[in-house]
Amino acid sequence: MLTSSRTRVLSKGLLLVLPIMVLTAAILLFISADPLRTLTGSQPPVEELAIERTILNDEGIELHIVNGGPEPVTIAQVQVDEAFWTFEIRPSNTLSRLGRAVLRIPYHWVEGDLHEVRLLTSTGMTFDHTIEVAVATPTSDASRWLILGLIGLFVGIVPVGVGLMWFPFLHRLRPSAMNFVLAMTVGLLVFLLVDTLTEGIEMASHVPDVFQALPLVFLIAAMSYLVLVAVGNRKGVADRSTTKGRLWIGTAIAIGIGIHNMGEGMAVGASIAAGEAALGSFLVIGFVIHNVTEGVAIGAPMASDRPGLRRLLLLTLVAGGPAIIGTWIGGFSYTPFLAVIFFAVGAGAILQVVVEVTRILSARERSARGLVTWTNMAGMTVGLVMMYTTALLI
Repeated sequence: MLTSSRTRVLSKGLLLVLPIMVLTAAILLFISADPLRTLTGSQPPVEELAIERTILNDEGIELHIVNGGPEPVTIAQVQVDEAFWTFEIRPSNTLSRLGRAVLRIPYHWVEGDLHEVRLLTSTGMTFDHTIEVAVATPTSDASRWLILGLIGLFVGIVPVGVGLMWFPFLHRLRPSAMNFVLAMTVGLLVFLLVDTLTEGIEMASHVPDVFQALPLVFLIAAMSYLVLVAVGNRKGVADRSTTKGRLWIGTAIAIGIGIHNMGEGMAVGASIAAGEAALGSFLVIGFVIHNVTEGVAIGAPMASDRPGLRRLLLLTLVAGGPAIIGTWIGGFSYTPFLAVIFFAVGAGAILQVVVEVTRILSARERSARGLVTWTNMAGMTVGLVMMYTTALLI
């Protein structure tokens, strides 16, 4: 009996491993035979280099490079502002596929000026990188952490908290007025969804093609959506007509907005570090006004309940707090690939709450006309216009 059981286990294991062994053997055979050599002949290999990060300090220019092409790349020479320059590269000037290196150029850059860097490979290919505005990369000291944290506080926590201060007003609205506010919330979230997706797609264009960042935007967004759906269907919160169900919707909105705000915080921090945005008071005020609407969106689904001050404060931290983390990441260790991940997760989360708030509105709308009523359309339009108008201030 025991021998028969072991035999079945071994047979299942063989059926699992055999296709992998065959595939491995086929790949090794293809590599050793290299049939494509007869087609390519002596043509130079396809090379692709991407610069993930630029650091400017007293020692010169430092570039973080990744090889996104299928073949190894050897960096032979470096030009800065059309002049050849000495350089140091570690761990090696030859980068294998997906290999990374740090290139240091002892060049005396000029603050505020534009500098052109050109990398020349051993095959003669060139890769250009433009430093639009030369500004010293901030060091990781306490004052810099504090300043970036305060900016994240003002563009994240403050506006969301102000928006939630309207919760007592929302709690006293009549049913018809509440329908208008819920429809307005859908408009706010739809605008935020489109904005988050476009931000992710834009960031994907700055990521090496080998990482397939553009498909990742949609795949990660879909997985984020499905995860929140699964969490929202768990026992205790699945019924949206209950207090717990409505509190979950408010929490889900705060999560989605929080991830979106982290991505925005990264963009703000990176802009400050690169000197590409003089983040003055007017721009900070623009972010504050724009993000106030997010607090209204969080509170609207819970308007018929009494979540308590502690819950509202927690939701403020969930939605606004990630902006602080984002500014720190952007200010000290920003990469476009990381921004793509956060924007994609945020888009999926926001899509899920758009669906949920629409369901709540549908359940409240008892007329035969369904969701498409003048009140609902007016509310959604107001939400879209509010987000668009306040976005012009940023």
